[in-house]
Amino acid sequence: MAEQVLCVQCDRPESTCTCERYCCLCQSQYDIRLCTDGQYYCPDCREACEIPLARIRVH
Repeated sequence: MAEQVLCVQCDRPESTCTCERYCCLCQSQYDIRLCTDGQYYCPDCREACEIPLARIRVH
């Protein structure tokens, strides 16, 4: 079973994270999502760096 990915700033999953969300590379605020390294990225930076999205576990 994979571990849940947590935000590097607040140690919470994306669904409960209250941090200001912006891309850690370009500072964009469009369609920001938590990725497997615990940081937030925009779609363009995710694709360019080949960083996968963190998966949200649904029980």
